[in-house]
Amino acid sequence: MTATDAPSEAPVPASSEFLDAEAPTPDVLDAPQADEAALLHAPVLAWFEQHARDLPWRRPEAGAWGVMVSEFMLQQTPVARVLPVYEQWLARWPRPADLAAEAPGEAVRAWGRLGYPRRALRLHGAAVAITERHGGDVPSDHGQLLALPGIGEYTAAAVASFAYGQRHAVLDTNVRRVFARAATGIQYPPNATTAAERRLARALLPADEPTAAHWAAASMELGALVCTARNEACERCPIASRCAWRLSGKPAHDGPPRRGQTYAGTDRQVRGRLLAVLREAPSPVPQAALDAVWADPVQRARALDGLVADGLVEPLAQGMYRLPTGRPVRPATHS
Repeated sequence: MTATDAPSEAPVPASSEFLDAEAPTPDVLDAPQADEAALLHAPVLAWFEQHARDLPWRRPEAGAWGVMVSEFMLQQTPVARVLPVYEQWLARWPRPADLAAEAPGEAVRAWGRLGYPRRALRLHGAAVAITERHGGDVPSDHGQLLALPGIGEYTAAAVASFAYGQRHAVLDTNVRRVFARAATGIQYPPNATTAAERRLARALLPADEPTAAHWAAASMELGALVCTARNEACERCPIASRCAWRLSGKPAHDGPPRRGQTYAGTDRQVRGRLLAVLREAPSPVPQAALDAVWADPVQRARALDGLVADGLVEPLAQGMYRLPTGRPVRPATHS
């Protein structure tokens, strides 16, 4: 089946009929409900076989560490921006122990302009813990993954599923949007993941573990390429004839306003400019070099204080600053 092929079966009742958004959703469906869910599985999996992108973290040689690195980088960042940084990162630090041996500031430096640089510190912290607790091997146990610093439920499930082929509900923005439309008949999911969404995702998992892992990747890819936030390509969707949102006439979103991604003039922009100076400097930089990147002294000071509080910048004596070394920093002295 190609992306433009319409399913040969006649349309079936919308998925929301067997997964009522207002009722508790079971983790295991009864036989009729499982049959309905299977009608989503087969076409999505077949579509994925033909249209999955060849991404480096999906290749066998990526291993669990490559998958973990990709999951940190892909959070709120497009694939096109991640690819070059990912490849440079894995070339420099092919194992967790390689990253753990470096100062955390080097992780921040290599993170470049991916945005949300605290992810770099968290990934470094996870690498240190993997090296110390697990002999340098990314654990396969979901609980052990979840116990690593900087690893939340999503990342633990993603690594366990994508790297180790386990059966876990992997709920990123793309998957949540696919399930919201196909199963519950709404245009967009809530701003934050809900317990009902998690129950729905678990209920929709195929029973077979390898198939469940494949389903997690396939539903994510469908949301990234076809069931997009804007300009969705329903004509290319393998489950268009079963999509509750489409069958109900694509009702407009009537929930809370969707959060925008403003950047210009925000503290995030100031933080980015300050970090850019520090990343490019081989040695500590003076306050004057940081002052030059933003005119508003109050906003600039607030952004710098935030970077220090987040552990992304270390203040030194004499008004100097650097990326974090991981070593204790003496309090600054004042003359």
